[in-house]
Amino acid sequence: MDNRKNFGPVSFGLRWLFALLLVGLIFNPTGYSYYHWLAESGSEMLPLKFIGGVVLLIGAIIYLRATWRSIGWLGITLVLALLGGLVWLLVDMGWLDLGAADVVGWLTIVISSTILAVGMSWSHIRRRMTGQLDADDVDE
Repeated sequence: MDNRKNFGPVSFGLRWLFALLLVGLIFNPTGYSYYHWLAESGSEMLPLKFIGGVVLLIGAIIYLRATWRSIGWLGITLVLALLGGLVWLLVDMGWLDLGAADVVGWLTIVISSTILAVGMSWSHIRRRMTGQLDADDVDE
């Protein structure tokens, strides 16, 4: 079966959208996030908070582990540098104002989710660029 057609802008976009949703559910500046739910509502609905936290933790571990295994520190640093340069350009051109805390919060969410999406997609990107396959270690 030829899997080369299984990756493209749409599949990367879906990985990014799910990462954005995951990071945004954990914390976002609107006040409607798991963090805010835990911090503001005290000890009510503890079983539901526990289950929600475990579900978010599972999603975060899947994304973080895939990102770490596929691009490592070097890749994470390079993607962060590229996105940081893009933010710097937008600020320098006057298109982005970092004065508001909400802007910085949303930028952090977008940058984090982009790093996670690149990590989740890197094996597909690398295969499309080089024709080489990545394989996990079998003896784990």
